[in-house]
Amino acid sequence: MYVCSCFGVTEAQVQRHVEDGACTPRQIASACKAGTDCGSCVRRIQAMLGRGALPRRDLAERAAPALAGFEDTAAAAA
Repeated sequence: MYVCSCFGVTEAQVQRHVEDGACTPRQIASACKAGTDCGSCVRRIQAMLGRGALPRRDLAERAAPALAGFEDTAAAAA
């Protein structure tokens, strides 16, 4: 199912970014552009992230960076 129809981003793609460490709508937007055009998908993305809770508490407790390894992907794409 599509989360963002503007950019054709699916729930599976958003979930993959969450599993890779994205924990805010802004980080999802940076990864796949979802939420950067009309904005109608932002609430759905927030719901998927469990907004209001700290969905990546395990990373915070380990003091690990939220997007560990994400820099390598971005550098390879450039």
